[in-house]
Amino acid sequence: MRVLVVVAHPNPQSYTRAVASAAVQSLTEAGHSVTELDLYALGFRAAMSADERRAYHGEQPVLDPLVTDHIAALKQADALVFVYPTWWSSMPAILKGWLERVMVPGVGFTLDDQHRVRPALTNVCRIVGISTYGSPWPVVKFVNDNGRRTINRALRVSTGFGTRASWMALYAIDTTTPAERQAFIDKVARKLAAL
Repeated sequence: MRVLVVVAHPNPQSYTRAVASAAVQSLTEAGHSVTELDLYALGFRAAMSADERRAYHGEQPVLDPLVTDHIAALKQADALVFVYPTWWSSMPAILKGWLERVMVPGVGFTLDDQHRVRPALTNVCRIVGISTYGSPWPVVKFVNDNGRRTINRALRVSTGFGTRASWMALYAIDTTTPAERQAFIDKVARKLAAL
């Protein structure tokens, strides 16, 4: 399986980075072809420019060569894995910006004759979200877990609702022990090995 792993954390020494490394290693050892996009390390620009917005519904909606490269990787993927921390009840801005700039018409969706959205990423059969949270699960549930909803629900508008989606979360990370954090990394590696 061809797997695209998208990572969003600014600190290369972070726990999120350790989780992402374990994910990539596990997928590779299981025989999958893995492409990793570390958005901060790549210097991905989150904000859509005014020129990009004007081009959005035109013949050439992509103006940035880096976005073109990411779209090529996305179109080749059978599975998408997102690894990020949940901040302010959602994904980091760089990941939200990635979705906005990469999932343009013709890539993330098409419009039919009645201007209804149709999936364009039908090559993707699996989506996996992996996130850490500062808050405990009841608080996350109360504020709607917006990043998870974007990954597990909204993104399936682009892939088709038959796409299998799964979620792995470590809640209240600030109060976890080193053993609990390692156990989560081990769980991620185990689950992805069986992807």
